[in-house]
Amino acid sequence: MSDRSIRDFLSSRRARITPEQAGLPAYGNRRRVAGLRREEVALLAGVSVDYYVRLERGKYLGGASDSVLDAVARALQLDEAEREHLFNLARTTGASAADRRDAPLPQVRGPVQQILDAMTEAPAWVRNDRHDILATNRLGLALGGPLFADRSGRPNIARFVYLDPAAQGFFRDWDDAADHITASLQHEAGRTPDDPELAELVGELSARSEAFRRRWATHNVGFHRTGAKRLNHPVVGELDLVFETLDLPSDPGLSMTVHTAEAGTPTADALRLLADWADTEEANATGSGSAARAAAPTPLRA
Repeated sequence: MSDRSIRDFLSSRRARITPEQAGLPAYGNRRRVAGLRREEVALLAGVSVDYYVRLERGKYLGGASDSVLDAVARALQLDEAEREHLFNLARTTGASAADRRDAPLPQVRGPVQQILDAMTEAPAWVRNDRHDILATNRLGLALGGPLFADRSGRPNIARFVYLDPAAQGFFRDWDDAADHITASLQHEAGRTPDDPELAELVGELSARSEAFRRRWATHNVGFHRTGAKRLNHPVVGELDLVFETLDLPSDPGLSMTVHTAEAGTPTADALRLLADWADTEEANATGSGSAARAAAPTPLRA
């Protein structure tokens, strides 16, 4: 992790907090910096000004104790995701590549695929922390719609959101989707700074999308583990889903996202229609049975 990444993250968190919000006197309106000064953060964290300045520049962060990091997190009023990001930055600063977390395998184990296939009424898929989708059940493939339209490579949600024109029509809250995906990637960049595929993804998005560049520059980080997803599906129309993303403890770096709808709602009815449509499409394409699963695109299968 570069010193610049550390500096930009900490200075951006500092800039958003006013002295009043931190419980400090403002001493008039002639302040030359937005938010808190470094010396004010040092005061709130209980460390010397010189020490905090060096922390923010990345010089001491790798050797900072958990108690110091906790104090800085409190001073900057970091939320759970931001606090974890700060600790990730500290752990990866100066660490060798061998000390960092191994990248997850690019495949999904058979038992995990069996769990996916057993969920016939809930769209679900398995992804890695770069948001590559590695496996899906049949209803998940149908729900993804335009996300899976290009079968030439592994589907990636971030690429779809920012680089595919269909995304803005598919996500009824496109700005929220873009914010969440960028914050999630920023968090992952702090955890796995040596991941070449993540660096390639961020570089591609930065080169091709001004909207991504603007969001990436904010250094906002966040989890995207649960919430609502409002879609405009090309087959069944508007969907109001909730989702939960569950880590797979036996497969570090992989998680399963499951989408559901409240019983008796129009979205629940639409999901049943989508399942019927997927069955029909599968039967038309391959006949039936096991041949249909064998015909699934290789990027989505173990």
